[in-house]
Parts: sequence; C-alpha cells; structure tokens
Amino acid sequence: MTLPIERARSRKPITWLTILGILLLPAAVGGILVAALQNPTERLDSMTAAIVNLDEPVTIDGQLTPLGRQLAAGLVDGSDDLDSNLTWVISNEEDAADGLADGSYQAVVTIPEDFSAAATSAGQAISDGGGEAEQATIRVTTPDDGLVADDLITSQIADVAASSTGTMLSEATMKNVLVGFTTIGDQIGDAADGATQLASGARDAATGAAAIPDGATQLASGATQLSSGASSLASGLDTLTAKTREAAGGAATIGQGLTAGAQQLQAQASQMPAVSGGSTAVSSGLATLAASCDPLTMSQAHCDDLTRLARIAQQTDTGVQQLTALPGTLAPQLSQAGAGTTQLAGGLTQLADEGLVQSAAGARSLASGADQLSSGATELATGATDLTTGLDTLATGTSDLAGGLHTASESLPSFSDGESTSLASVIADPVAAKGSGNTIFGPTAIPLLAAVVLWFGAMASFLVLRAHTTRTLTSRRSSAGLALRSFAPAAAIGAAQGVLVSLIVQIVAGYDAGTWWAFAGMAVLAGVAFAAVNQALVAVFGGTGRWISALVGVLAIATGLVSTVPGWLADLGAALPTASAFSGLISASGGAAAALVVWGVLSLVATTVAVTLRRTTSPKAALATA
Repeated sequence: MTLPIERARSRKPITWLTILGILLLPAAVGGILVAALQNPTERLDSMTAAIVNLDEPVTIDGQLTPLGRQLAAGLVDGSDDLDSNLTWVISNEEDAADGLADGSYQAVVTIPEDFSAAATSAGQAISDGGGEAEQATIRVTTPDDGLVADDLITSQIADVAASSTGTMLSEATMKNVLVGFTTIGDQIGDAADGATQLASGARDAATGAAAIPDGATQLASGATQLSSGASSLASGLDTLTAKTREAAGGAATIGQGLTAGAQQLQAQASQMPAVSGGSTAVSSGLATLAASCDPLTMSQAHCDDLTRLARIAQQTDTGVQQLTALPGTLAPQLSQAGAGTTQLAGGLTQLADEGLVQSAAGARSLASGADQLSSGATELATGATDLTTGLDTLATGTSDLAGGLHTASESLPSFSDGESTSLASVIADPVAAKGSGNTIFGPTAIPLLAAVVLWFGAMASFLVLRAHTTRTLTSRRSSAGLALRSFAPAAAIGAAQGVLVSLIVQIVAGYDAGTWWAFAGMAVLAGVAFAAVNQALVAVFGGTGRWISALVGVLAIATGLVSTVPGWLADLGAALPTASAFSGLISASGGAAAALVVWGVLSLVATTVAVTLRRTTSPKAALATA
C-alpha cells in the first residue's frame, strides 16, 4: 500500500514498510548500542585474562610474605565493588604470550619477581631506621588487536587490586608507626618520671650535702678537742701509774700489818677467859652490894651510888664478854684481810705496770688519730661544699631534662590498638570517592546514545522523504503550508521514534515512572525538533545538508563522550541542537525544552524561506519542468 508522501530522489512511491523501516531504525540502533554498552562490568566473566606470577616471597621477622601470591588471589577473588570479575587463568610467560597472540586471553597481568621485596621495602626502611624504599609495580599487557575498552577494563581491575594490596601494606606500616609513637611516648614518659625522681633525689642530696660542711667543721673541732683530751688523758694515766704503784706499796704494808695484828690477837686470846671471869665477878659483887644496901643503915645516896655502879659493872661485863669472844672471830678475818690486801697490792702493781701504761699509749694513739680525723673532717667540709654545688647543678639539669621529656611525651600522640587500626586504615587510604560508578560508561551514556540515534533517525527520514514537494513551484498552497506538509510525516515519525527509544531505554535502565515520563517527553520533543532541523538542512543545502547532518551527529558523539575535547570543538558541540536534547534527556528542564522548540521553529522558518525561494524560476526552467 502506497502513501501520498513523496520519496526523495526517486519517483517510487513510499509504502508503510518504508515508514516502518525509518521508524525502527533509531530504535534498533539505540537498542543495540545500549544493550552492548550498558553496564559492561556485569559481563566481565566473558573476558579471559592470565596472571603470570614471577614474584619471589620475602621473609620478614621470620614470617614468609608472598605478596605476589596474595595479589594474584585478590585478582581471582575479585572486588566487592564490582558486580562480576574477569575469568582469570594462572599461567606462565610462554602460555600467556601464546594466549595473547591467538586471542585466548584479552589481557595478561605480570607480577615481577621483586614485587614482594619492593612492596615491603618502605616498611623495612622504617623498621631498620634507614634504607631505600622502592615502589612495587605490575605490568598489564593487552593484544595489539584488542577491542577499544578491553585495555581500560583490565587495567582498571588490575589497578584496583594493586591499590588494595598497597592500602593493606600501608595500613600495616602505619599501624606499626602509630603503635611505635605510643610506645616511644610511654618510654619517654617513663624516662621523664625517672628524671623527675633523679632531680628530686639530687635536690635532697644537695640539701643533705649542704649540711655536711657544718657537721664536718664541728667534727674537726671535736676531733681537735678529742686529741687534746686524749693527750691530757695520757699524761693523767702516767701520773695514775705512779700513784697506783704507790698505792700498791701501801697496800702491801697494810697487808703485812693486818697479818701481824691477826697473829697478836691469836696470842692474846688465851688471856681473855681470866679477864672475862674477873669482870663477871666484879659485876656480881656490885650487884650483891647494891641489893643488900639498907638506906636506913647507910645513906640513900650511898645506896644509889652502889646501884649505879652495879649497872655500869653489868654493862661493862657485857662488853668484856663480847670482847672476849672477839679475838677468836676477828683474828681469822684480819688474816684474810691481810692476804686480800697483799693480793690488792699485787693487782695494783700489775695495773700500773701493764694496763695503765697500755692505756696511756692508746690515749696517745687516740690523740694522733683525732688530729688526723680533724684534718680529714676539714677536707670533707671543703669537698662537701663542692659536692653541694655539683648536686645542685645536677638537680637543676635533671629537672630541666624531666620537663623536656614530659613535654616530648605529651607531644607525641598515643593511640589504643583500636585507634591505631582505624587511623592506619584512613591514613593508608585517606580519600574515597562516594557515588562514582564502577563502569566505564556513566549515567549520561543512555541520554547521549538516545540523542544521537534520534538525530540519525531524523537524518534517515530525510534520506527517504523530501524536504519539500516537487510541486512547490505550481502548488497553490502557501510556502509555510508546503513546509508544514512535508514536515508533518517526519515530525510524526520523529515523535514515534522518541517513544520507541524511550521504551527500549526503560527496558534496559528501569527508570521510575516520573523519570521515564520526563525522559519520554524530551525524547518525543527531540525527535520532532530534529526532524525540523534535518528538513531545513536538506531544504536549504540540498545533499550537502545531509553531509552537514552527519557531521552534527559525529560532533554530538565526540563532545558527549569525554570532557577533554578541544575547547573550540566543545563550544561548537554546545551550540548544536543535539546538546539541548542531551541536556534535557539527562534531566528534563524547561530550558532544554524551550531550546528544542526554538530550534524547531527556526528550522521551519528556514524551510519556509527555502520553499519560497524555490517558487521563483525562469521561463526556461518552467518550460523544462513542464
């Protein structure tokens, strides 16, 4: 079934099949591109990469550290940030080279033999207090005939694995450093406490030493007095020795006298009974006379005298009786006293000859030692003064040292194990990008592809449709009417293309209802506006307009993929109608919609002007047309 629409550059009629082909072209192109490029990381397992691990493990603190093996395991296990991973094969250099050549491997990751040594060199340098650190590297190789994004994908995954390994090593190193800060701070704190105690002890010692000079001076004075006293004592002992010898001689004389007296008492002891009997007789006689005295015969005075005499005689007799017994008792005692006195004389002689002489010699030695003690005490006083000054200086210096150590200890950070782990994790990886995608195509890929396929869909419409009717010259319609009559089917196709592209995008991207309706509205508007622009390009420039349209599509792709295009090219791309559609499809806005409307209206005006110009011709051209 044919339609009353004129085909460009052909007299063949346009059928519904032609319209359907134009309608489905952008939908098919857009569907293929979106399906191929949307979320490529979800299908990473379709790529095969080889790992060649040449690393030689190192031994650190007695523990084997095979970082190359750990990195290879990390590549095989994949990242939690990616939905899928490559298909990895543990290989060798020969197999990897063959795989790249025959297309079995899309990439080869080579871990060099010094990887572990280089990766741990920084930590070793810190631990050893010196040495050179070296950056560990891995090599990613892709085939010369590999696809465009394959190198980017494999390099990104290898970089993530290498970065994770580096972060792990940095975290361990920083944790050791932070723990070292805490340990050093504690040790400096202990040293500061020790210095404080030393300063306090030195200060106390200085105070004690300050008292030594006075004590030493007093000791010297006392020693001098002791020397003088000891000298006097030696002289006194000499005198005492002489007196003791004299006392020994006197004691010997007394002993001899006591012995002689004892002998005389023994001799007189035989005469004492007669004396005792006479005394008793006298006492008895006087007692009798006193008792027989009669005062009447004799005078009372005479009787009293007799009584007094009788009492005295009795007392005398008692004394005589006691004295009579004395020689027998006293003689042995005197004899013993004589013997003891004689022994005393011998002891005094021995004391004088031995003890007192030795004591005098000791006193003289004591005097000499006291003189030396006095001299030493004087020197001690001088030395103690110097010691006091030195101890005071030591106390001041150690006090300053303690203050400095306390300041250093407080200045050094101190972290618990948990804080060290947390800080080391942040220091090793201080910056994280939140919200960045893990795909090589960002969220603007779909809007860009949609804008481009709608543009090429509009261009395709005017590869088939005419920008204006061949009856432009003879038609009775106005130029605007003729422009709108040719625009209407292209606009309808563009709107339909916008709807179809939106449906395909929804299937792939799964927008929410509000977002999809806004996207679909902008897609329909873009399809209509692009139809008007492409109609104007063909109407004004003819076949060159289609060439210009193709360039516009290429510019839209070039300026929409990356922000590093040259400035003049970016400015040119921003001035195109595709830029307004791209912006509106990313986020529907009144400004983008208004820009598309302006492009459409200006394009219709340009088409109308072109139609008007083509309604004027020469007679020769008119006859040729007839």
